Amino acid sequence: MYLAKINVVLKKSILDPQGQTILHALENLNYNTVKEVRIGKYIEVKIDVEDQSTAENIVNEISKKLLSNPVMENYYFSLEKL
Repeated sequence: MYLAKINVVLKKSILDPQGQTILHALENLNYNTVKEVRIGKYIEVKIDVEDQSTAENIVNEISKKLLSNPVMENYYFSLEKL
């Protein structure tokens, strides 16, 4: 069994209004060293397979088909054997 830790983030070319709102709030709190904020999603998925290659294929498939919007978002993940 594997635990997939998946991060989905907006592509750099896509504006991030939530990130901009947080950045402005941080500036108002005098955190002037913070220069950029991007918001994303973090997802954990347990996959009951024996080999890492199969787990990677499943994570790629579900990330492309359901967890991310490939037009606007990128994803990356790590796998941990349980």
